[in-house]
Amino acid sequence: MIKRLNYFTVAPAAIEILLQQEQYLRQVFTQSEFINIQLWELIKLRVSQLNQCAFCIEMHSHDLLEQGVHPQRLLALNAWRDTPIYSDTEMFVFEFVEKLLTGTAIDDELYQRALATLSEQDLVNLTIAVNAINSWNRIAKLFKPEIGSLR
Repeated sequence: MIKRLNYFTVAPAAIEILLQQEQYLRQVFTQSEFINIQLWELIKLRVSQLNQCAFCIEMHSHDLLEQGVHPQRLLALNAWRDTPIYSDTEMFVFEFVEKLLTGTAIDDELYQRALATLSEQDLVNLTIAVNAINSWNRIAKLFKPEIGSLR
């Protein structure tokens, strides 16, 4: 396999923007009433599953386990609709994330449910979080860092 570019060293200023975005999201989700750090990590894992990004799936699974999340919550994430282990808020967030990620139109009904489930700030931050992990997935899929190399 061809050795790919190290995107951290080739474009450090661009990567710094993404890292600053991660810092912002960590700060707001630490203080959020609706989306906590563990749900944010589950969102990153779910988006990475949908994007089939092995590097990010490994990273976020590891991070969740280090945070003490029960392994069943990781294993069942692919079938979140069919398991009772997620809260109503989590299930709504997963539904919203999947629609947003796949480019499905966010109709008025889903938008109203989003505002009824989350704060306005969390809705904006959730959208930014989906875009952020989607960006990281695209970068990792192109440049193929070695799994576990950031640990």
